[in-house]
Amino acid sequence: MATRVLIKNAKIVNENRIYESDVLIEDELIVKIDGSISDPTAKVIDASGRILLPGVIDDQVHFREPGLTHKGNIASESRAAVAGGITTFMEQPNTIPQTTTIEKLEEKFALAAETSFANYSFLFGGTNDNLEEIKKLDRNACSGIKLFLGSSTGNMLVDDEEVIEKIFRNTEMVISAHCEDESTIKQNLALYKEKYGDDIPVKYHPLIRSAEACYLSSSKAIALAKKTGARFHVFHLSTGIETDLFRNDIPLEEKKITAEVCIHHLWFSDADYDTKGTLIKWNPAVKTAEDRSKLWDALLDDRIDVIATDHAPHTLEEKSNVYTQAPSGGPLVQHALPAMLQKYHEGVISLEKLVEKMCHNPAKLFEIEKRGFIREGYFADLVLVDLNDSWQVSKNNIAYKCGWSPFDETIFKSKVTHTFVNGHLAYEEGKFSGERNAKRLTFNRP
Repeated sequence: MATRVLIKNAKIVNENRIYESDVLIEDELIVKIDGSISDPTAKVIDASGRILLPGVIDDQVHFREPGLTHKGNIASESRAAVAGGITTFMEQPNTIPQTTTIEKLEEKFALAAETSFANYSFLFGGTNDNLEEIKKLDRNACSGIKLFLGSSTGNMLVDDEEVIEKIFRNTEMVISAHCEDESTIKQNLALYKEKYGDDIPVKYHPLIRSAEACYLSSSKAIALAKKTGARFHVFHLSTGIETDLFRNDIPLEEKKITAEVCIHHLWFSDADYDTKGTLIKWNPAVKTAEDRSKLWDALLDDRIDVIATDHAPHTLEEKSNVYTQAPSGGPLVQHALPAMLQKYHEGVISLEKLVEKMCHNPAKLFEIEKRGFIREGYFADLVLVDLNDSWQVSKNNIAYKCGWSPFDETIFKSKVTHTFVNGHLAYEEGKFSGERNAKRLTFNRP
Protein backbone atom coordinates (compact mmCIF):
# COMPACT_ATOMS: atom_id res chain seq x y z
CA MET A 1 0.00 0.00 0.00
CA ALA A 2 1.24 3.45 -0.93
CA THR A 3 2.72 5.66 1.76
CA ARG A 4 1.27 9.17 1.59
CA VAL A 5 2.50 12.29 3.34
CA LEU A 6 0.71 15.63 3.13
CA ILE A 7 2.67 18.78 3.91
CA LYS A 8 0.14 21.51 4.74
CA ASN A 9 0.50 25.30 4.72
CA ALA A 10 4.09 25.41 3.55
CA LYS A 11 5.66 28.54 2.12
CA ILE A 12 7.33 27.07 -0.96
CA VAL A 13 10.51 28.60 -2.39
CA ASN A 14 10.89 27.26 -5.91
CA GLU A 15 11.68 28.47 -9.45
CA ASN A 16 12.00 32.13 -8.48
CA ARG A 17 8.68 32.23 -6.60
CA ILE A 18 7.59 32.14 -2.96
CA TYR A 19 4.01 31.02 -2.43
CA GLU A 20 1.91 29.14 0.09
CA SER A 21 0.76 25.67 -0.90
CA ASP A 22 0.21 22.08 0.17
CA VAL A 23 2.34 19.24 -1.17
CA LEU A 24 1.21 15.62 -1.39
CA ILE A 25 3.85 12.90 -1.49
CA GLU A 26 3.05 9.34 -2.51
CA ASP A 27 5.85 6.84 -1.91
CA GLU A 28 8.93 8.47 -3.51
CA LEU A 29 7.29 11.16 -5.62
CA ILE A 30 5.57 14.52 -5.35
CA VAL A 31 2.12 13.77 -6.78
CA LYS A 32 0.25 17.03 -6.16
CA ILE A 33 1.03 20.68 -5.39
CA ASP A 34 -2.06 22.74 -4.69
CA GLY A 35 -3.36 25.52 -2.49
CA SER A 36 -5.61 23.16 -0.54
CA ILE A 37 -5.21 19.38 -0.54
CA SER A 38 -7.06 16.98 1.73
CA ASP A 39 -6.26 13.28 1.96
CA PRO A 40 -7.61 11.24 4.88
CA THR A 41 -5.09 8.45 4.22
CA ALA A 42 -2.02 10.70 4.42
CA LYS A 43 0.24 11.46 7.36
CA VAL A 44 -0.10 15.23 7.79
CA ILE A 45 2.79 17.56 8.61
CA ASP A 46 1.71 21.11 9.41
CA ALA A 47 4.36 23.40 7.96
CA SER A 48 2.74 26.66 9.07
CA GLY A 49 5.33 29.38 9.55
CA ARG A 50 8.07 27.43 7.78
CA ILE A 51 9.57 27.44 4.30
CA LEU A 52 9.77 24.38 2.05
CA LEU A 53 12.78 24.09 -0.22
CA PRO A 54 13.90 21.47 -2.74
CA GLY A 55 16.58 19.25 -1.23
CA VAL A 56 20.04 20.79 -1.62
CA ILE A 57 22.34 19.15 -4.18
CA ASP A 58 26.03 19.35 -3.22
CA ASP A 59 28.23 18.79 -6.26
CA GLN A 60 31.50 18.47 -4.33
CA VAL A 61 32.10 16.41 -1.19
CA HIS A 62 34.84 14.14 0.13
CA PHE A 63 33.23 11.45 2.31
CA ARG A 64 36.56 9.60 2.79
CA GLU A 65 35.42 6.07 1.95
CA PRO A 66 37.20 3.85 1.09
CA GLY A 67 40.57 4.15 2.74
CA LEU A 68 40.29 7.22 4.99
CA THR A 69 37.33 6.22 7.14
CA HIS A 70 38.90 7.40 10.43
CA LYS A 71 37.93 10.91 9.19
CA GLY A 72 34.44 10.06 7.94
CA ASN A 73 32.52 7.58 5.83
CA ILE A 74 29.56 7.57 3.48
CA ALA A 75 27.14 6.68 6.29
CA SER A 76 28.32 9.27 8.83
CA GLU A 77 28.76 12.18 6.42
CA SER A 78 25.55 11.55 4.47
CA ARG A 79 23.63 11.60 7.77
CA ALA A 80 25.25 14.95 8.59
CA ALA A 81 24.30 16.15 5.10
CA VAL A 82 20.65 15.19 5.62
CA ALA A 83 20.65 17.06 8.96
CA GLY A 84 21.72 20.12 6.97
CA GLY A 85 19.07 19.76 4.27
CA ILE A 86 21.41 18.25 1.66
CA THR A 87 19.56 15.34 0.03
CA THR A 88 21.99 14.62 -2.81
CA PHE A 89 25.78 14.59 -2.97
CA MET A 90 28.48 14.02 -5.57
CA GLU A 91 31.58 12.54 -4.03
CA GLN A 92 35.15 13.06 -5.24
CA PRO A 93 37.64 10.46 -6.51
CA ASN A 94 40.64 11.06 -4.22
CA THR A 95 39.95 8.18 -1.84
CA ILE A 96 42.22 5.17 -1.26
CA PRO A 97 42.16 3.51 -3.75
CA GLN A 98 41.37 6.38 -6.09
CA THR A 99 38.24 6.22 -8.25
CA THR A 100 40.11 6.09 -11.54
CA THR A 101 38.78 2.83 -13.01
CA ILE A 102 35.20 1.81 -13.81
CA GLU A 103 35.61 -1.13 -11.43
CA LYS A 104 36.53 1.16 -8.50
CA LEU A 105 33.66 3.51 -9.42
CA GLU A 106 31.13 0.67 -9.24
CA GLU A 107 32.61 -0.50 -5.93
CA LYS A 108 31.86 2.96 -4.52
CA PHE A 109 28.31 2.83 -5.83
CA ALA A 110 27.87 -0.55 -4.12
CA LEU A 111 29.14 0.93 -0.83
CA ALA A 112 26.76 3.87 -1.06
CA ALA A 113 23.81 1.58 -1.89
CA GLU A 114 24.42 -0.18 1.43
CA THR A 115 25.09 2.80 3.68
CA SER A 116 24.10 6.22 2.30
CA PHE A 117 21.30 8.30 3.86
CA ALA A 118 21.30 10.77 0.93
CA ASN A 119 21.11 10.30 -2.83
CA TYR A 120 24.52 9.79 -4.32
CA SER A 121 26.76 9.86 -7.33
CA PHE A 122 30.51 10.03 -7.80
CA LEU A 123 33.01 11.82 -9.97
CA PHE A 124 35.46 9.74 -11.95
CA GLY A 125 39.08 10.77 -11.53
CA GLY A 126 41.19 11.64 -14.52
CA THR A 127 44.92 10.90 -14.29
CA ASN A 128 47.96 11.17 -16.53
CA ASP A 129 47.38 7.59 -17.71
CA ASN A 130 43.70 6.55 -17.65
CA LEU A 131 42.38 8.11 -20.87
CA GLU A 132 41.23 4.74 -22.23
CA GLU A 133 39.14 4.14 -19.10
CA ILE A 134 37.55 7.60 -19.49
CA LYS A 135 36.65 6.78 -23.09
CA LYS A 136 34.85 3.60 -21.92
CA LEU A 137 32.82 5.41 -19.26
CA ASP A 138 29.09 5.62 -20.04
CA ARG A 139 27.96 9.27 -20.07
CA ASN A 140 25.04 8.43 -17.74
CA ALA A 141 27.10 6.33 -15.32
CA CYS A 142 28.09 9.09 -12.90
CA SER A 143 28.23 12.85 -12.31
CA GLY A 144 31.23 13.49 -14.51
CA ILE A 145 35.03 13.66 -14.65
CA LYS A 146 37.22 15.31 -11.99
CA LEU A 147 40.71 16.65 -12.68
CA PHE A 148 43.14 18.01 -10.10
CA LEU A 149 45.02 20.66 -12.10
CA GLY A 150 47.14 21.51 -9.07
CA SER A 151 47.80 18.99 -6.34
CA SER A 152 45.44 18.61 -3.44
CA THR A 153 44.65 15.96 -0.84
CA GLY A 154 45.21 12.53 -2.36
CA ASN A 155 48.02 13.15 -4.88
CA MET A 156 45.98 13.04 -8.10
CA LEU A 157 47.79 15.84 -9.91
CA VAL A 158 47.21 15.79 -13.68
CA ASP A 159 50.09 17.79 -15.12
CA ASP A 160 50.67 16.34 -18.60
CA GLU A 161 49.24 19.02 -20.90
CA GLU A 162 48.92 16.63 -23.83
CA VAL A 163 46.87 14.25 -21.68
CA ILE A 164 44.66 17.08 -20.38
CA GLU A 165 43.86 18.13 -23.95
CA LYS A 166 43.05 14.53 -24.91
CA ILE A 167 40.68 14.20 -21.92
CA PHE A 168 38.99 17.47 -22.92
CA ARG A 169 38.54 16.16 -26.47
CA ASN A 170 37.38 12.65 -25.54
CA THR A 171 34.43 13.05 -23.20
CA GLU A 172 31.03 14.72 -23.50
CA MET A 173 30.59 14.61 -19.72
CA VAL A 174 31.08 17.62 -17.47
CA ILE A 175 34.78 17.94 -16.60
CA SER A 176 35.13 19.51 -13.15
CA ALA A 177 38.52 20.76 -12.06
CA HIS A 178 40.49 21.97 -9.08
CA CYS A 179 42.57 24.78 -10.60
CA GLU A 180 45.78 25.88 -8.89
CA ASP A 181 49.17 26.15 -10.60
CA GLU A 182 51.51 23.68 -8.97
CA SER A 183 54.84 25.32 -9.89
CA THR A 184 53.71 28.71 -8.50
CA ILE A 185 52.66 27.07 -5.22
CA LYS A 186 55.95 25.16 -4.94
CA GLN A 187 58.00 28.33 -5.46
CA ASN A 188 55.95 30.24 -2.88
CA LEU A 189 56.14 27.40 -0.36
CA ALA A 190 59.92 27.18 -0.72
CA LEU A 191 60.27 30.88 0.13
CA TYR A 192 58.17 30.58 3.30
CA LYS A 193 59.84 27.32 4.37
CA GLU A 194 63.21 29.00 4.07
CA LYS A 195 62.01 31.66 6.50
CA TYR A 196 59.89 29.61 8.95
CA GLY A 197 60.68 25.92 8.38
CA ASP A 198 57.58 23.71 8.65
CA ASP A 199 55.86 25.92 11.22
CA ILE A 200 54.73 28.60 8.76
CA PRO A 201 52.04 30.88 10.24
CA VAL A 202 48.79 29.78 8.61
CA LYS A 203 47.95 33.38 7.69
CA TYR A 204 50.44 32.98 4.84
CA HIS A 205 48.44 30.11 3.30
CA PRO A 206 46.65 32.45 0.83
CA LEU A 207 50.01 33.89 -0.21
CA ILE A 208 51.49 30.44 -0.78
CA ARG A 209 48.42 29.13 -2.60
CA SER A 210 48.02 32.54 -4.12
CA ALA A 211 45.43 34.27 -6.28
CA GLU A 212 48.00 34.17 -9.08
CA ALA A 213 48.28 30.37 -8.78
CA CYS A 214 44.50 30.08 -9.08
CA TYR A 215 44.14 32.45 -12.01
CA LEU A 216 47.05 30.99 -13.95
CA SER A 217 45.54 27.50 -13.77
CA SER A 218 41.86 28.35 -14.31
CA SER A 219 42.47 30.79 -17.18
CA LYS A 220 44.67 28.25 -18.97
CA ALA A 221 42.12 25.44 -18.49
CA ILE A 222 39.26 27.67 -19.69
CA ALA A 223 41.25 28.59 -22.81
CA LEU A 224 41.73 24.88 -23.49
CA ALA A 225 38.02 24.19 -22.93
CA LYS A 226 37.14 26.89 -25.45
CA LYS A 227 39.64 25.47 -27.94
CA THR A 228 38.36 21.90 -27.61
CA GLY A 229 34.66 22.61 -27.02
CA ALA A 230 34.72 20.66 -23.75
CA ARG A 231 32.01 21.05 -21.11
CA PHE A 232 34.06 22.50 -18.25
CA HIS A 233 33.14 23.36 -14.65
CA VAL A 234 35.59 25.12 -12.33
CA PHE A 235 35.26 24.02 -8.72
CA HIS A 236 35.60 26.30 -5.66
CA LEU A 237 36.51 29.71 -7.05
CA SER A 238 38.36 31.65 -4.36
CA THR A 239 39.52 34.87 -6.01
CA GLY A 240 37.96 38.02 -7.37
CA ILE A 241 40.19 38.02 -10.43
CA GLU A 242 38.90 34.62 -11.62
CA THR A 243 35.27 35.78 -11.67
CA ASP A 244 35.91 37.78 -14.86
CA LEU A 245 36.61 34.52 -16.71
CA PHE A 246 32.90 33.61 -16.65
CA ARG A 247 29.84 34.95 -18.43
CA ASN A 248 26.26 35.75 -17.43
CA ASP A 249 24.75 36.83 -20.75
CA ILE A 250 23.33 33.40 -21.59
CA PRO A 251 21.26 30.94 -19.50
CA LEU A 252 23.01 28.18 -17.60
CA GLU A 253 21.67 25.52 -20.00
CA GLU A 254 23.62 27.14 -22.84
CA LYS A 255 26.89 27.59 -20.98
CA LYS A 256 29.84 25.34 -21.85
CA ILE A 257 32.00 26.83 -19.07
CA THR A 258 30.57 27.16 -15.55
CA ALA A 259 31.76 27.93 -12.03
CA GLU A 260 31.12 26.99 -8.42
CA VAL A 261 31.83 28.81 -5.17
CA CYS A 262 31.99 27.12 -1.76
CA ILE A 263 30.53 28.09 1.59
CA HIS A 264 33.90 28.82 3.21
CA HIS A 265 34.99 31.26 0.50
CA LEU A 266 31.68 33.12 0.91
CA TRP A 267 31.87 33.19 4.72
CA PHE A 268 35.48 33.51 5.91
CA SER A 269 38.34 35.81 4.94
CA ASP A 270 42.07 35.94 5.70
CA ALA A 271 41.22 37.99 8.83
CA ASP A 272 39.83 34.75 10.34
CA TYR A 273 43.15 32.87 10.32
CA ASP A 274 44.12 34.57 13.59
CA THR A 275 41.24 32.92 15.46
CA LYS A 276 40.52 29.81 13.37
CA GLY A 277 44.07 28.81 12.38
CA THR A 278 44.37 25.57 10.40
CA LEU A 279 40.65 24.84 10.93
CA ILE A 280 40.04 27.11 7.94
CA LYS A 281 43.01 25.87 5.93
CA TRP A 282 41.50 24.85 2.59
CA ASN A 283 42.79 24.41 -0.94
CA PRO A 284 42.26 26.80 -2.62
CA ALA A 285 42.89 29.09 0.33
CA VAL A 286 40.41 31.46 1.94
CA LYS A 287 41.64 34.82 0.68
CA THR A 288 40.89 38.51 1.27
CA ALA A 289 37.63 40.21 2.20
CA GLU A 290 37.81 41.89 -1.21
CA ASP A 291 38.02 38.49 -2.91
CA ARG A 292 35.02 37.34 -0.86
CA SER A 293 33.05 40.43 -1.87
CA LYS A 294 33.79 39.86 -5.57
CA LEU A 295 32.76 36.21 -5.27
CA TRP A 296 29.42 37.35 -3.85
CA ASP A 297 29.04 39.85 -6.72
CA ALA A 298 29.69 37.13 -9.30
CA LEU A 299 27.35 34.68 -7.57
CA LEU A 300 24.52 37.21 -7.47
CA ASP A 301 24.97 38.35 -11.09
CA ASP A 302 25.14 34.73 -12.34
CA ARG A 303 28.75 34.51 -13.46
CA ILE A 304 29.02 31.85 -10.70
CA ASP A 305 26.37 29.15 -11.09
CA VAL A 306 26.51 26.87 -8.04
CA ILE A 307 27.12 26.97 -4.28
CA ALA A 308 28.72 23.80 -2.86
CA THR A 309 30.67 22.73 0.22
CA ASP A 310 33.85 20.84 -0.73
CA HIS A 311 33.12 19.01 2.56
CA ALA A 312 36.45 17.37 3.47
CA PRO A 313 36.75 16.18 7.08
CA HIS A 314 40.02 15.60 8.92
CA THR A 315 40.50 14.76 12.58
CA LEU A 316 41.30 17.58 14.99
CA GLU A 317 44.57 15.81 15.73
CA GLU A 318 45.53 16.01 12.04
CA LYS A 319 44.46 19.64 11.81
CA SER A 320 46.55 20.49 14.91
CA ASN A 321 49.83 19.75 13.14
CA VAL A 322 52.26 22.44 12.01
CA TYR A 323 51.41 24.20 8.75
CA THR A 324 53.13 21.88 6.29
CA GLN A 325 51.64 18.76 7.91
CA ALA A 326 48.15 20.08 8.70
CA PRO A 327 45.87 18.82 5.90
CA SER A 328 43.63 21.18 3.98
CA GLY A 329 39.85 20.81 4.15
CA GLY A 330 37.06 20.84 6.69
CA PRO A 331 33.56 19.48 7.34
CA LEU A 332 30.67 21.62 6.04
CA VAL A 333 27.60 19.67 4.85
CA GLN A 334 25.58 20.02 8.06
CA HIS A 335 26.03 23.79 8.26
CA ALA A 336 26.06 24.94 4.63
CA LEU A 337 22.36 25.70 4.27
CA PRO A 338 22.06 27.37 7.73
CA ALA A 339 25.12 29.50 6.85
CA MET A 340 23.59 30.67 3.57
CA LEU A 341 20.24 31.29 5.27
CA GLN A 342 22.17 33.51 7.68
CA LYS A 343 23.28 35.53 4.66
CA TYR A 344 19.61 35.78 3.66
CA HIS A 345 18.83 37.27 7.09
CA GLU A 346 21.69 39.73 6.58
CA GLY A 347 20.14 40.84 3.29
CA VAL A 348 23.00 39.50 1.17
CA ILE A 349 21.05 36.91 -0.88
CA SER A 350 17.37 36.24 -1.51
CA LEU A 351 15.74 32.89 -0.74
CA GLU A 352 14.94 32.48 -4.43
CA LYS A 353 18.57 33.01 -5.47
CA LEU A 354 19.82 30.70 -2.71
CA VAL A 355 17.53 27.89 -3.96
CA GLU A 356 18.61 28.55 -7.54
CA LYS A 357 22.30 28.16 -6.68
CA MET A 358 22.03 25.25 -4.22
CA CYS A 359 19.17 23.20 -5.71
CA HIS A 360 18.08 24.09 -9.25
CA ASN A 361 21.44 24.85 -10.87
CA PRO A 362 23.35 21.72 -9.77
CA ALA A 363 20.46 19.65 -11.20
CA LYS A 364 20.59 21.57 -14.49
CA LEU A 365 24.37 21.64 -14.74
CA PHE A 366 24.81 17.89 -14.26
CA GLU A 367 21.51 17.02 -16.04
CA ILE A 368 20.16 15.13 -13.02
CA GLU A 369 16.85 13.40 -13.56
CA LYS A 370 13.77 14.54 -11.57
CA ARG A 371 15.55 16.32 -8.72
CA GLY A 372 16.42 19.85 -7.65
CA PHE A 373 12.91 21.30 -8.02
CA ILE A 374 9.55 21.07 -6.27
CA ARG A 375 7.48 19.72 -9.17
CA GLU A 376 4.77 17.12 -9.59
CA GLY A 377 6.32 13.85 -10.78
CA TYR A 378 9.70 14.70 -9.25
CA PHE A 379 11.34 12.78 -6.41
CA ALA A 380 10.22 14.13 -3.04
CA ASP A 381 13.59 15.49 -1.89
CA LEU A 382 12.34 18.29 0.35
CA VAL A 383 13.55 20.40 3.27
CA LEU A 384 11.43 22.24 5.82
CA VAL A 385 13.16 25.19 7.50
CA ASP A 386 12.15 27.35 10.43
CA LEU A 387 13.69 30.70 9.52
CA ASN A 388 13.42 31.98 13.09
CA ASP A 389 14.54 29.19 15.40
CA SER A 390 18.04 30.19 16.54
CA TRP A 391 20.53 27.53 17.57
CA GLN A 392 24.22 27.34 18.34
CA VAL A 393 26.68 24.92 16.77
CA SER A 394 28.31 22.84 19.51
CA LYS A 395 30.04 19.50 20.02
CA ASN A 396 26.66 18.13 21.20
CA ASN A 397 24.90 18.71 17.88
CA ILE A 398 27.69 18.14 15.34
CA ALA A 399 26.95 15.00 13.30
CA TYR A 400 30.32 14.69 11.50
CA LYS A 401 32.44 11.71 12.42
CA CYS A 402 35.41 14.05 13.00
CA GLY A 403 33.38 15.80 15.73
CA TRP A 404 34.25 19.42 14.97
CA SER A 405 33.15 22.26 12.70
CA PRO A 406 34.71 25.53 11.55
CA PHE A 407 31.36 27.00 12.65
CA ASP A 408 31.73 25.80 16.25
CA GLU A 409 29.92 28.23 18.61
CA THR A 410 28.31 30.09 15.67
CA ILE A 411 24.68 31.02 16.25
CA PHE A 412 22.46 30.43 13.22
CA LYS A 413 19.02 32.00 13.05
CA SER A 414 17.47 29.30 10.82
CA LYS A 415 17.07 25.61 11.54
CA VAL A 416 16.38 22.61 9.30
CA THR A 417 13.44 20.80 10.92
CA HIS A 418 12.55 18.06 8.40
CA THR A 419 14.43 16.48 5.50
CA PHE A 420 12.73 14.11 3.05
CA VAL A 421 14.81 11.85 0.80
CA ASN A 422 12.69 10.24 -1.94
CA GLY A 423 9.57 10.79 0.16
CA HIS A 424 11.08 9.21 3.25
CA LEU A 425 11.34 11.42 6.34
CA ALA A 426 15.06 10.93 6.95
CA TYR A 427 15.47 13.66 9.57
CA GLU A 428 12.93 15.27 11.90
CA GLU A 429 13.51 17.78 14.69
CA GLY A 430 17.06 16.66 15.48
CA LYS A 431 16.39 12.92 15.10
CA PHE A 432 17.49 10.63 12.27
CA SER A 433 15.38 7.84 10.85
CA GLY A 434 17.01 4.43 11.20
CA GLU A 435 15.79 3.55 7.72
CA ARG A 436 17.37 4.68 4.48
CA ASN A 437 15.73 5.42 1.15
CA ALA A 438 18.60 6.91 -0.82
CA LYS A 439 19.08 6.30 -4.53
CA ARG A 440 21.83 6.38 -7.11
CA LEU A 441 21.41 9.46 -9.27
CA THR A 442 20.18 9.05 -12.81
CA PHE A 443 20.85 11.56 -15.58
CA ASN A 444 19.07 12.96 -18.63
CA ARG A 445 21.96 12.89 -21.08
CA PRO A 446 20.88 11.86 -24.57
